[in-house]
Amino acid sequence: MSARARTHAAGTAPALTPIPERLLLGAGPSPVPRSVLDALAEPTIGHLDPVFVQVMEETAALLRTAFDTANPATLPLSTTGSGGMDALVVNFIEPGDRVVCGVNGLFGERMADALTRAGAELVRVEAPWGRALAVEDLLAAAEPGLRAMVVIHGETSTGVCQPLDGLAAACREREALLLVDCVTSLSGQPLSIDGDGVDAAFSGTQKCLNCPPGLSPFTAGPRALERLGARAQPPRSWYLDLSLVGAYWVGPTDPDAAPRPRTYHHTAPVNLIYGLREALRLVVEEGLAARWRRHRRAHEALRQALGVFGFERLAPAEEALAPLLALRVPDGLDEADLRARLLREHGIEVSGGLGPLAGQIWRIGVMGVGARPDPQRRLVQALADVLGGGAGEALSALQAGWEQ
Repeated sequence: MSARARTHAAGTAPALTPIPERLLLGAGPSPVPRSVLDALAEPTIGHLDPVFVQVMEETAALLRTAFDTANPATLPLSTTGSGGMDALVVNFIEPGDRVVCGVNGLFGERMADALTRAGAELVRVEAPWGRALAVEDLLAAAEPGLRAMVVIHGETSTGVCQPLDGLAAACREREALLLVDCVTSLSGQPLSIDGDGVDAAFSGTQKCLNCPPGLSPFTAGPRALERLGARAQPPRSWYLDLSLVGAYWVGPTDPDAAPRPRTYHHTAPVNLIYGLREALRLVVEEGLAARWRRHRRAHEALRQALGVFGFERLAPAEEALAPLLALRVPDGLDEADLRARLLREHGIEVSGGLGPLAGQIWRIGVMGVGARPDPQRRLVQALADVLGGGAGEALSALQAGWEQ
């Protein structure tokens, strides 16, 4: 037996790496408020405990408010946002379905890949990274025989928000579903599942909701559930089958079915649900409209401040996603070294570019509690320090942006 093995066998635990304090202003995860951290530390109880069932009901009701929907089938899936993407595809897309998919960034590419793996007849509608898709191009691709249209509402790789105007009507004319990725937009960018006519959508907890990663908020309306119920074969994923997991969270997903008790599906991550419930309570307490306004103001204020250093927003103003500010890095700056110094010297995380934008842009989170003056002042001051000046003018621009 090695000395290391003997040490552990004797009961001496190995030293573990301590976790540092970070200001998370990258593309996610986002800062987690103290009240959410406290909720995560509440006593773990059973996932079928009557008290936890009440927690589930409260969480689902709060989530319906955040999605702005009356859909009973609204719940947090026990998976990350990427698992939510898979759930969207495996439940509502069958082999041979003709599906229009908008692709203007990394997450559009991922969605297209998932649809192809599901056997869909994929129709790509594309735009350059950093621009929204032309709605008229999406509508032109929605020919008869369409089964679904899938778009990324908030493209995390580019900071672009996709307009949804007219998409629901076009889908309904063709008896197709409108499916939406709102991972980075939920509660930070104007979005109404019911008002925008979205049939099903998924998100992630680690963006504007300021909750740790590990859950995927999900909602499905009556047209989507009807499609699910009419499938020739069940979804290929047992774990992500909405008819099964939905029976655990909200009872039968068939709106015409008789009420029945919840059916055990899996052991829910109890403490993560506690955290999400508190995070959603904070969202509802502030109000969606006020929250959307704050995120837009925070976005513009930080854009103005970082413009002093020569950073320029990638997306046009009318296409910019409020919760994520994607900025072109000024020529001559080593963006990777700057980000490393911000993390090492100031404990602040920002994200670099992905795909063809790697090395060219920064992606800065403007999410939830990160969309407030204090964390933004810390970022501006820290950037001035590593660049060697400019703090006064940049902080004045930030203040002016918040006062507008």
